[in-house]
Amino acid sequence: MAEPILVAKKDAIECYLMPDKANRHGLITGATGTGKTITLQRLAQSFSQLGVPVFMADIKGDLTGISQLGGGNQKVEDRLTMLGLKEGFNYDSCPVTLWDVFGEQGHPLRATVSEMGPMLLSRVLQLNDTQSAVLTLCFKIADDGGLMLLDFKDLRALLQYVGENADQFQAEYGNVSKATIGAIQRGLLELESQGAEQFFGEPAVNLGDFMQTLSGKGVINILAADKLFLSPKLYSTFLLWLLSELFEMLPEAGDLEKPKLVFFFDEAHLLFNDTPQALVDKIEQVVRLIRSKGVGVYFVTQNPVDIPESILGQLGNRVQHALRAFTPKDQKGVRAAAETFRANPAINVETAITELGVGEALISCLDEKGIPSMVERAFVIPPPSHIGPVSPDQRQQLLANSLVAGQYETVVDRESAYEILKAKAEQAAQAQAEQEAQLAEQKAAEEAEKEAAKAAKDSTTGDVLGAFAKSAARAIGSNVGRQIVRGVLGSLLGGGSKKKSSWW
Repeated sequence: MAEPILVAKKDAIECYLMPDKANRHGLITGATGTGKTITLQRLAQSFSQLGVPVFMADIKGDLTGISQLGGGNQKVEDRLTMLGLKEGFNYDSCPVTLWDVFGEQGHPLRATVSEMGPMLLSRVLQLNDTQSAVLTLCFKIADDGGLMLLDFKDLRALLQYVGENADQFQAEYGNVSKATIGAIQRGLLELESQGAEQFFGEPAVNLGDFMQTLSGKGVINILAADKLFLSPKLYSTFLLWLLSELFEMLPEAGDLEKPKLVFFFDEAHLLFNDTPQALVDKIEQVVRLIRSKGVGVYFVTQNPVDIPESILGQLGNRVQHALRAFTPKDQKGVRAAAETFRANPAINVETAITELGVGEALISCLDEKGIPSMVERAFVIPPPSHIGPVSPDQRQQLLANSLVAGQYETVVDRESAYEILKAKAEQAAQAQAEQEAQLAEQKAAEEAEKEAAKAAKDSTTGDVLGAFAKSAARAIGSNVGRQIVRGVLGSLLGGGSKKKSSWW
């Protein structure tokens, strides 16, 4: 059996997290500045030392210090001395892989549009039910047409194609409003302005790269989220996608002596803000079932009320840092947080929550039988690694020595929906140009034929007149001819009288 993780201590009180119960998920809560980040780092490093890989988002940019040896921090030294742990405390570091959706502070982390799927994309784009249905229909059209949706331009090309051919798809797929397509396209433009285009594409991340060990320690995967966090919907939806993909990928594992992977979801309230009930149900299902795959999920947020009750009830291991009760709403939140713990007669939990110092917490973890222990008040043990961010040089060294160095840096752009639809549009344009050229040629031929017929007609008329002139010339010398000419000339010269000329 793996050794229990010592989370917190106070005098004779010691609070342990049992590794074989770590996949029953957990919750870290508390106001800003009360010590949540240190608790997260302590737990992450403890899992790593047990050989368990970890994935966590670094929103404030100060978790990368877990890759460096600790020591030299007076506050840590004082805390260890107070807890009686200074003697024999071994500073240590963890193997780390740095990731960044934007490829600036870590290895690029990408997924394909198809992997994300229409439901999660609808949430990112904040679509209504009608728009979500149309987006789902577009994905169906792509599947039926063999159009791979890999990157952002594939999705844009698909929407344009469906919008331009809406009438064609109506009979088979139902009504497709061009106005709705336009609304989705505007959402894509907004998302693109937030940098989402860099997230969609290939090579897509291999989730197996999140589950590596090095020298017996679990690799800690740190997602640089300070910039990603500026797009809260994209941040939370991405982490939800990651969790869902892990659920789909991993086989059933049953009860293990330690998790296969531990996943920390910081600022977890963003996952549930303005979230449709259907998606909340999906999250609940994933959280409930993924523990059987050997994955532990730990939500980090300010107050337990940020988490829906259906999910909160599945979080067996809890660390509650201080909450402030300045307003009636705050007081209500404190009472709700207090009610989530198994009562301890020696502690007034509701009062204690507002009195906790920095690094102090109320803790309740599952015991050997899977029963929540009575809540205890204690101080979180400092992590043995460096607290704070690494330097730029240290970051570059981590990237160069990473287990995935060079695997994701070069973008791959293979033939997919954009290229296929572009070729189809070019072929259609060429066919139309050829048809127009044929029509023009046919029209020119018809015009030439008409001109030829006219010329032939004119030629025939000219021959008749010429023959008449020759006949008249031959007849001019005859008596009849003379009479005809005389009559004509007489008419022209006004000689209408029937009197004969004296000289004739």
